[in-house]
Formats: sequence, C-alpha cells, structure tokens
Amino acid sequence: MENFSPFVLPFVLGAYALLGICIYKYVRWILQFDKVQQKTIFKNIFSVRFIPAIWEMFTECLLHLRITKKNWRLGYMHRSIAFGWFLLILFGAIESRIGTKDHFHFWVAIFYRYFHHTPPANGTEVFFTNLMDLLLLYVLSGVCLAFFKKIHSRIVGMQRATKHSLMDKTIRYSLWFIFPLRLLSESVTACIYGNGGFLTQSIGNLFSLPVAQFLELPLWSLYSIDLCLFFVLLPFTRYMHIFTEIFLIYFRRMGVQEHTRMTGFTKFELSSCSRCGMCIDHCPLYKDLDIPEVQSVYLLRNLRNLEYHKDIVTAAKNCLMCNRCVEDCPVNIDLMNIRRIARDKGKIDTPDSYAYLKKIKSFNAIGRVAYFGGCMSHLTPGITQAMETIFKAAGQDYWYMDEQGTICCGRPLHQQGFSSQASELRRKNTELIRQSGAKALITSCPICYKSFKDEYQLSIPVYHHTEYLKLLIESGKLKVHKSDLKVTYHDPCELGRGRHIYKEPRQVLEAVACLLKISDEKENSLCCGMNLGNTVLTLEQQTTIRNNTLACLSEPNPDVIATACPMCKKAFVHGTDANVKDIAEIVADNLEK
Repeated sequence: MENFSPFVLPFVLGAYALLGICIYKYVRWILQFDKVQQKTIFKNIFSVRFIPAIWEMFTECLLHLRITKKNWRLGYMHRSIAFGWFLLILFGAIESRIGTKDHFHFWVAIFYRYFHHTPPANGTEVFFTNLMDLLLLYVLSGVCLAFFKKIHSRIVGMQRATKHSLMDKTIRYSLWFIFPLRLLSESVTACIYGNGGFLTQSIGNLFSLPVAQFLELPLWSLYSIDLCLFFVLLPFTRYMHIFTEIFLIYFRRMGVQEHTRMTGFTKFELSSCSRCGMCIDHCPLYKDLDIPEVQSVYLLRNLRNLEYHKDIVTAAKNCLMCNRCVEDCPVNIDLMNIRRIARDKGKIDTPDSYAYLKKIKSFNAIGRVAYFGGCMSHLTPGITQAMETIFKAAGQDYWYMDEQGTICCGRPLHQQGFSSQASELRRKNTELIRQSGAKALITSCPICYKSFKDEYQLSIPVYHHTEYLKLLIESGKLKVHKSDLKVTYHDPCELGRGRHIYKEPRQVLEAVACLLKISDEKENSLCCGMNLGNTVLTLEQQTTIRNNTLACLSEPNPDVIATACPMCKKAFVHGTDANVKDIAEIVADNLEK
C-alpha cells in the first residue's frame, strides 16, 4: 500500500486505544450525573451559552490565558506545547491533503516527510515546509522550558513543582521525547531527499548520507512507538486533562454545578487538573509551615486514582479552606466543594439533631432589616455593639435575629462534611427569616454571609455589613467624618476570595480614615490562620500563619489594623499590641455628633 509502512502501526493502534478508552470513560461519567445536572445540560444545550463555551475552550485549553495572566512563563510553556502541537496537527493535515495525490490516510499527516520525498517545488510547498519547522521549534521551546522547570521550578516562577507517580513520570518523558524524535526523524529524511525546511534541512545537512539512511527507519519507528506510549498512558494519568477540560468547560457553561456528593461531574473536575502546581506556592500550609502534599493538587490526585487511604483523609482535613488555591487554579475547579465532599460525614451525620430549635419563635420584623451577628461576632461583641450604634444613628429599624437564641448559620458544619445537620440549620433559619417579614438581611460575619448568599434560597437581599455601610454612607443616611487615622485593611478569606467583596470595604474605610496599601491584599490576601475549616493544625501552627499575616499588615506602620471578620479580629487581637478593629467599629467611632 502506498503511503504505508509497518512502523505506523504503533501510532495507529495507540490512537484507536486512546479514542476508545476516552469514549468509555466520558460516557460512564455522564451517566453518573444526577437528574438535576442532566436536566440542566439538556435545557441549555442549544442556548446562547454554547458560543461562550467554545470561546473559553479555545482560550483556556489551547492558549491558557488564565495561567498566562498569573505566570507568563508558565503560561508560555503550556501554550507553546498545547497550541503549538494543535497547529502542527492542523497545518500538517492541510499540507498532506495538498501534497498527497492518492487516498488520504490519517497517519500520513503525522509522518508526511517520510512518505513525501519530493523537495518543495513551489511557493505553497515552501511555505508549508518552513511553517511546520517553525511550529516544531515553537513546541520544542516549551518542552525545553518544561524540562528546566523539572530541574529548577523557579525558572518558571514557581517555588515548588508537584510530585508525580511513576506512571505520570513515564508519560511526561514520553511527551517530551515526541518532538525531539520528530525533529531527528524529519532531519535524517531531509538529509536523504532534501525535503526539509529551514530547521530540519539544516540539521539534516549535518548527517552523512550513509548514517542518515541507517537511522531513518529506526527513528521514525521510535517516534511512532513514543506516540503510542503517550496515547495509551494518557487516559490513566494527569494528561487526561488535555481532553477532559474541554468537557468541563462545556458542562460548566451549560450551568451544571456539583452538589454535596460525588457525581460524574466531579469525575470531570478531578481529571481536568493538570497538576500544574500553581495551588502550592501560596498555600499557607506550605508557604508558612512547609507542610507538603495536602494541597488541592494532591487531594485531587488521590481521589482520581481512587487512593482511599490515609492520604485522602489527611489532605481533606488539613486545609484552612481559605480559597487561595481556588483563586490560583487556572482551570477554575471548585476545589473547596470537592474537599467538602471528601470530608463527608454521612455515617455520623445524624438528622434531627436540632429539633429543639422548633421551640424558638420568630419576631415580627415587617419593614425592618434583620441583623445576624453570627457565632464569632458574639465572641467579639464590640462588632455587634458598633452595628447597633450604626443602626440607631441611621434611623434604621432592625431585628437582631440571633441576639438571644443564637443559631449558627450552618456553614462550619457544612465545611466539615456534616451536610444533614447544616441543612437542618439552614431550614430553620430560613423559616425564621421568612416568618419575620424582614426586608433585608445584614450579617457581620463573612462565613455567615457566604452561607446566606450561596447555600440559602432567601427571597430578600443579603448584605455583609461593609456593603450595607457603603449604602448608608452614600445615601446620606449615615453621617461620618474622615479622620487622620492611618489604616491597613485585611481582606477576610470568605468575604474576599469567597465572595469577591473587595471594593466596598475600602470605600467605607476611605470615607472615615486614610487607607494604606499593603503587599498582599485583595485576591492575594493572607489567611489569619484561625479559619474554622481546619481541625488538624495545632495552635502553634495557626499562630505562625497569623503572625506572618500580621507582619504584612503592620509593615506600613498603621494606627489601626482593620478587618471585616470577627474571627480575623479575634486572631489578630491576640497576636499584636497594635490596635485592631472591625470596619463597623471604625465607622461607629467616626459618626458625626
């Protein structure tokens, strides 16, 4: 058969194996979607969401724009290999279609130089020959960067690269060898027939004709075998992300969300992680405590490989749930929800544990706002007292929802995997708020705020008190004066990275004080270390994290360290002699008399 040689068989068999295994896995995972997820997909499959999904697939799976925005060197490495290889396949297919006269076989595009010996004779052939060399050089630049990253990760701006299993290491080296083998194969063929481009022909001219004739078939065979090895291992390694992320983006754009248990959608998320390691460097457990292999990249690896042993339990529990890894993840995987699923306490999560709450009666709050201080605000009463002062100064009628019969919002239980108990608390709180007739809900705790916003289905607006203070000041209902107080502001994890509330707290502070800039703020804000998401760290370890955060906040030498979270305030107060206040307290101190 023309345009065929036995050496192409490993490539062909590997390609068919890859296709078959991927189809089997994806169909099996899709069948594991729950009814709500399946309904969401069918409802939106032909909606306007389709075009944005295609665009995101292109920009993220090939161009890797999110990685590039965070780390341009790492972004170049991923883009040059992914997009460069895609272009090699695309233009290789076009070139082989133009240059092949007989029936086209898909392997011809991959081994085109071996089967097409004629030197480029016209402008089109010269263009494609040199373009393919240029693209190969582009991919090789990314491979070289990946190799140097393995030796010294700081070359691409990373403190630490991820640790990989033997199979992951094997497929990594097989990927790295694909392109040098292609370069050498095309170069020796160029030496024999003169059909190379500017790169392959130049290298081919370095070989003598007898050596090139001896090496040609072995090198093309090695190239085919290496491609086969990569294809066969791909579905069982981290490189499954190459195709899986395409589906994840599509499903996510269609509106599919994960719930409190693992479904087929979770399987797509687990296999979309490339283990780039971007979630490691800024993790407080690694950065401040040098605790390795509990970060999200390792939890996803263990869950994906079905390694249900102590490593999963350790990685799932030992996390501050500060959302820093979520902020850094270029794939936008819902890492915190997966961690909550891994923490599932279904076997000991007893329903009806809060039946006694039925005895609590709601209050008539029609026309008033409901104020929910939260458990931690009760432990830092200066915040709730400040809010009461502010309500009175603004002439705002309010119902202090948890003043007497304190009820938790349920999020701490939810974070630890007690889904049933958390759900019961949410039901009771929802009932109380609905019966009260309140027109809005304000809370001082970011943990409660995120819970009421994301996990409740309330029919009234929900505000964190910094948002509400901004509205009161802008409307003129709250009269404040600006002092000479120099303030640094700490973005709480749940308010900032959790709900992306960055602007409002700063606008409130700028109205009453002089806000100083710090090195790590907004999405890069440091955790206070006392998050309820971790039940493993010792007090000494939490203190170390807190002290590093305080050092950042204290660097500009402020008069006051401000925060918008009672837990952060409680953590900071015990770690410094500096004045630490909640934004509400600063506003209350600067009310016009």
